[in-house]
Amino acid sequence: MHLPVLLREAVDFLAPERGRVYVDATVGLGGHAEEILKRMGGGSVLVGLDRDDEALKLAGSRFSGIGTERVILKKAKFSHMEEVLRELDIKGADGVLFDLGVSMLQLKGEERGFSFTADEPLDMRMDKAQPLTAREVVNTWPEEELARIIWEYGEERFSRRIARGIVRAREQRPIETTRELAGIAARFYRGWHRIHPATRTFQALRIAVNNELEELKDGLEGAKNVLNPGGRLCVISYHSLEDRIVKRFFKAEAEEGSMRILTKKPVVPAEEETAANPAARSAKLRAAERVQ
Repeated sequence: MHLPVLLREAVDFLAPERGRVYVDATVGLGGHAEEILKRMGGGSVLVGLDRDDEALKLAGSRFSGIGTERVILKKAKFSHMEEVLRELDIKGADGVLFDLGVSMLQLKGEERGFSFTADEPLDMRMDKAQPLTAREVVNTWPEEELARIIWEYGEERFSRRIARGIVRAREQRPIETTRELAGIAARFYRGWHRIHPATRTFQALRIAVNNELEELKDGLEGAKNVLNPGGRLCVISYHSLEDRIVKRFFKAEAEEGSMRILTKKPVVPAEEETAANPAARSAKLRAAERVQ
């Protein structure tokens, strides 16, 4: 079952109103979008973006009874938000929501390769149409580059050892599956660990395959550009790399006087939410308002 994270808190900050335009930049299965729709009233438009075809298909089914004048779903990276609104002849937005990270659809979906809990082909593409896969990264990128991304994107202390282990393994035969890769990463850990030893390596590869951090930087800039004065930007992140980018972006824009920060500290899920949905435990919500 899909449970949207920080649902009430995020939509409260967006504060949807009648006759406005809202963008769900990561529409996924439509959990946040549905709540925005409930609150925004007539005469409003919700534009939902995603680069995952399967997610868009399921979101489309969810909103099939709602007129296209109210819900417009588009396959697009959120860094292309400005172009999408321009194509739709929409002059600006009154609220933009980002819910970053990997959806349960992607984690549990067959043959997506995002998770090491099942033995799947190494893929990790959010958009299946893009050419670069995790298999290509693992089997062809130089050891030094593998070590860099595992350290920078995964914050993995054994990054050099894991990169060396990957290169040695692929010299014998190509690394094809998630279980093979997880086994390589786990060799460098001993005893009990709070998270699976492969967690940080998989996070790093997923970020690299989908160019997530650069996408986020470009997406935040695009969101600021499309927001009308008084429009709000809400971002839910799931690890420190994302949250740091959002925090710095909001701070820089506030110092320039273009945005006003609404969350002095990030909003985190209540204990009740994390008990019902453990995937929410690392979530942080930050929000800001366009001033000029």
